[in-house]
Amino acid sequence: QSAFYLEKVDLSMLLQQLAADIGQQHPARSVDMIIAANVVSHCDKRLIQIALTNLLDNAWKFTGKVQQPKIEFGSMIAEGKTVLFLRDNGVGFDMKYVDKLFGTFQRLHRADEFPGTGIGLATVQRIIHRHGGRIWAEGEVGKGAVFYFTLP
Repeated sequence: QSAFYLEKVDLSMLLQQLAADIGQQHPARSVDMIIAANVVSHCDKRLIQIALTNLLDNAWKFTGKVQQPKIEFGSMIAEGKTVLFLRDNGVGFDMKYVDKLFGTFQRLHRADEFPGTGIGLATVQRIIHRHGGRIWAEGEVGKGAVFYFTLP
């Protein structure tokens, strides 16, 4: 366990930087990135950067076969709490497998279709839980996925 340091973090700016980085790694792809402005939270910046990188990498990967890929980051209020979300219009997933989504080495898609280790979402969940937050997902096959999370 490394040190845990809470600070005010502009998640919008952080996501813009991460999106620019991933865009430079894949210059041939054009993805419509919609990032809400001024989404700020008190969190451990280093850990949240790891979590957001995993979520964004997944969204990028799973929109790879979509004609007009779109990834959106924002926040909303639900039950009096701020809920952050990352939504994509990628391949999505069947909700009957949602319980497997955050398991270590769990994969809902074939490795030859979408490469990956199967530990990304487990890592994201650990980071969100370490902050005292929650994470959950909704998806529909062929329509995309939304990952929701709270940070106290």
